[in-house]
Amino acid sequence: MSETLPPDHDADTDDESLGNAAFIEKYAGPGRIGLCGGRDFINKLIRKAQAPLTHDGHRSLWSHAFVFSERRVDGQWWVIESDLDLRYRQIRLGVQENRVERYYDAEAFPNIAILDFGLDETQIRQVQIAGLDLLSGLSSYSISELVGTLMAMHSRRLRRRSNLLAKEGALYCSALVQHCYAAAGIEFLPGVPGKNIAPHDIDESPLPHRTHRILRDLGVSTVRELGHEALSRFS
Repeated sequence: MSETLPPDHDADTDDESLGNAAFIEKYAGPGRIGLCGGRDFINKLIRKAQAPLTHDGHRSLWSHAFVFSERRVDGQWWVIESDLDLRYRQIRLGVQENRVERYYDAEAFPNIAILDFGLDETQIRQVQIAGLDLLSGLSSYSISELVGTLMAMHSRRLRRRSNLLAKEGALYCSALVQHCYAAAGIEFLPGVPGKNIAPHDIDESPLPHRTHRILRDLGVSTVRELGHEALSRFS
């Protein structure tokens, strides 16, 4: 599937045999942005909900966004993200810091990307500090804000208004990334409030940036694939 890239957007698609771990090790950097598209029910639902933002009406490639913080003394890359972490007995909701190794599983996360907006050292520091401030403030994950963003995707007017379901001290994943980048003076979609920014918006930002990615699930439904195949046979 071909994609129309926004202005000043350079995208490199790596060989999927590279593996998520090697890919992340190759392109990770402080202040860079990570995107992933998952295969579980919730991730597929978020991807499908962003269909109004895509060029072809298929579900988005992306369901989650996070910011690379730094490589720590343990030799691992750590990321700051707002997430619903339901994998363990202790459920974590909201802004958290994790090792990026949670995204090494290519079966769970077939699509993965790292975006480089060319931040200078000052901007990188501003992004990192903004993320740590959110972390220390224990900002929560906002499902209501996510719903508000999904509602706004269907209306240009709502997209440019404040999130109708915004909550103080709460952020979902891509809103967190926009919050951190706003500290460095960067708005992914000028005129669209940060709490209306979806993971797909970050990838499609008209601002100059380079994207490195591996795509294993293009988001075309099985029904649609069969329909295209049937049409091609009779054309």
